[in-house]
Amino acid sequence: MKKILTCWLLLSCFLQQAGWCQAPVSSYKTSWLRDGAITVAGISAAAVGSSILTNKEKLTEEDLVGLSKNDVVWFDRFSAGNHSSKAEQVSDVFFYGSFVTPMLLLFDDKIKQDAPQVYLLYAEAMSIAGGIYSLTAGLTNRKRPNVYAVDAPLDVRLHKYARNSFYGGHTAATATATFFLAKVFHDFNPGSPAEPFIWAAAAAVPVTVGYLRMRAGKHFLSDNLVGYAIGASIGILVPELHKRSSKVSLTPASTGMYNGMAITYKF
Repeated sequence: MKKILTCWLLLSCFLQQAGWCQAPVSSYKTSWLRDGAITVAGISAAAVGSSILTNKEKLTEEDLVGLSKNDVVWFDRFSAGNHSSKAEQVSDVFFYGSFVTPMLLLFDDKIKQDAPQVYLLYAEAMSIAGGIYSLTAGLTNRKRPNVYAVDAPLDVRLHKYARNSFYGGHTAATATATFFLAKVFHDFNPGSPAEPFIWAAAAAVPVTVGYLRMRAGKHFLSDNLVGYAIGASIGILVPELHKRSSKVSLTPASTGMYNGMAITYKF
């Protein structure tokens, strides 16, 4: 996803300013080679997904004939037909703004000392979020709610990204950024009086984005719920899996028929 790639490039500039050459031992276990490779893999996946998105077959006016809100599953039907350019513009403000919120962590002296590792993990989290979203949206063809909006301009209903409703990429990316901030703050400041407010803000911002994206006719409720869950999970798990004292680990797993990875928790 181009927006995620832009964010990653900006992060590189912040890393230079963080003085990474003088960084002490971090609270996180990171490897510039391993985590850098994961980040590059995420960016590559995002690039592949973006290519698929760009080359999707566009809807035609014939596709709109006979299109009905009743074609939408019942729990998403209430937002079918939504369209608001204003809501879309406002959602972009929160979306882009969320990308820089983890930079607020530099105001914490303890976190600032570990800035190289923290922002390497942030770049990794955002690249993973971008890769998963781009591939998923590229390989699915769910029509956006505004496709059902008979009062919307034809160019909106037939936009080249009109079938990229699943899942909510804005919501997912925003949740990744805000929950990453909250998780890192928690790891460095457990029990801080500010924690409840930071977690509440981390949860509220992507909810706001999801609501605005529904008002704009860009996503259904289910799209945003999935995006929220994926984004929040990435934002929390990437730092957690790198903690030196973490009880959570990612290990190879096999069922006999399938090989993969499993998340385990030590009590």
